[in-house]
Amino acid sequence: MILGEIGEDEKRVKFNVPIHCTECKRSVPGRIISGEEYSQTKAFEIELEHFKKNYLCGICRDKRRRK
Repeated sequence: MILGEIGEDEKRVKFNVPIHCTECKRSVPGRIISGEEYSQTKAFEIELEHFKKNYLCGICRDKRRRK
């Protein structure tokens, strides 16, 4: 998953951040990818915390869509 802004010639940084679904608490595989400059800003930290608080796995997301 890509968070934030990545410039055209900017180096990409990969993070292994533990992410869990907010409804079923399942661990979600994958990495967070961001631009090197953006990953060192306060805005990135805020966006990452917001993402972790509101993330739904595919199963829970589909359940919400069907309602």
